[in-house]
Amino acid sequence: MPGQCKRKNRQEAAQRRRDATPGHWEPLFSTQDQAEFRDRVRRLYEEGVATADQLRLDTFCGRLVHPTTYRVSIFVPEARS
Repeated sequence: MPGQCKRKNRQEAAQRRRDATPGHWEPLFSTQDQAEFRDRVRRLYEEGVATADQLRLDTFCGRLVHPTTYRVSIFVPEARS
């Protein structure tokens, strides 16, 4: 698939940067509405709250009993003393 190698390299580089910085992922919000999820992520980028490598976008696939859930987490580096 075209562009797959570039995307994979970009994701691996972002992961290496996060691994070099100690910290943890903190959930920002969770929703079951995909449109609300996309809107909130777009606003986070526009407001400059976080960059693409600071956000983790999770989609928990739904089944009959549990609906699909979307969650956005932000990487919070540990405070240096």
